[in-house]
Amino acid sequence: MAWVRTSVSLISFGFTIYKFFQYMREENPGEHPPRLLGPTEYALIMIIVGVVSLILATIQNWHLRKILKKRYHDLPFSMASMIASLIIILGTTAFIAIIYRQ
Repeated sequence: MAWVRTSVSLISFGFTIYKFFQYMREENPGEHPPRLLGPTEYALIMIIVGVVSLILATIQNWHLRKILKKRYHDLPFSMASMIASLIIILGTTAFIAIIYRQ
């Protein structure tokens, strides 16, 4: 669950950075100096890191649960995997939304 929390923080903070600087551009139209890594790219990187870390943590969780299931046959269902899957979908959707709004 700690991975879920951290990944959600990265995804939401990345999307917030994007929306904040989008608002700033709309309020102050004009020349913006070209940069190698601007706010939009930084936001995309944060979202990607959040989604990828959540995917890796989910894979690790599935692997560890598989090992535990061999030893403890009555292992309960993991809600963390279901929540992680939903957040992966939401993070990917946020990433695609930013790409198409550029």
